[in-house]
Amino acid sequence: MSRTTVALVSTALLLTACGGGGQIGDTGGTGDAKKMVLIPGVAAEPFYISMECGFREAASAAGYEVDVQAPAKFDATLQTPIVTGVLANKPGAVLIAPTDDKAMAGPMRQLKDAGIKVVEVDTKLEDTSIASSTISSDNEQGGRLAARTLAELVGDRPGSVLVLNTKAGTSTTDARAAGFEEEVKKHPNLKYVGQQYTDNEPDQAASKVTATLSANPDLIGVFATNLNTGEGAATGLRNAGKTGVVNLVGFDASPKQVEDLRGGAVQALIAQDPATIGRTGVEQAVAALEGKPVQRDIETDLVALTKADMEANSKYFYRQRC
Repeated sequence: MSRTTVALVSTALLLTACGGGGQIGDTGGTGDAKKMVLIPGVAAEPFYISMECGFREAASAAGYEVDVQAPAKFDATLQTPIVTGVLANKPGAVLIAPTDDKAMAGPMRQLKDAGIKVVEVDTKLEDTSIASSTISSDNEQGGRLAARTLAELVGDRPGSVLVLNTKAGTSTTDARAAGFEEEVKKHPNLKYVGQQYTDNEPDQAASKVTATLSANPDLIGVFATNLNTGEGAATGLRNAGKTGVVNLVGFDASPKQVEDLRGGAVQALIAQDPATIGRTGVEQAVAALEGKPVQRDIETDLVALTKADMEANSKYFYRQRC
């Protein structure tokens, strides 16, 4: 065997060894239809961890290798390079929670154009031509449920109510805010003072609550449209000495939020079912890969949790690990 041949064989063996371990990309760039990637909206958030648990369970049961890659923040500029990296390795399907309903359209279309099946989980694009399926909670219904729950908590007492949103252009939270605004108008004792954006940062949510309390001393209710805003709002009310005086309705059921509900810092939570979103996303991706019928839009359950009934609905509590 010549030196050149030995070198070529050694290089081939080295490349094979580097490609081991079942990671996305071990097919030398040719792709692998039996691999599936989940790209959540942000890393280390109980909602997306719960979704990941459902995703891993369903994908493994269906015989797929899996990978999960998430940005450090809910930000399109951080999610885009992840999509680009996944694109280069061409898995069979990508489940993704787009962090912006417009900015993520270009990167996600590249996935589709490369022959990768795209399934939206939780959030979605304005452009409905890219994803094969979208699995999400009925977020407008969730906002309306939050308004009805708050109205029941308040009763006939008059006062102002505030919505804390995350970032403009986030399809889920914008829909929740819209549903809340629509429903709260049916309750004349509640004065809607609008929504404020928190950039999905708990400390900003806390400061927005404090500022609103100063401007509106009659504040009687706050609807926080996601986990981070809910946790921040609870902190803001606690710091202002208004815990329980101002009724806080949060969206999601992270361990911290559940603890706050149990302890009285939060009066109600609108819980989603993220594990089912993950499992259903896998089911639709598998159907798309196998050329079977795919359901374009699927909505999962929402439930209002109060201290009185939370333990009976503990299956909706989010997880911190699979």
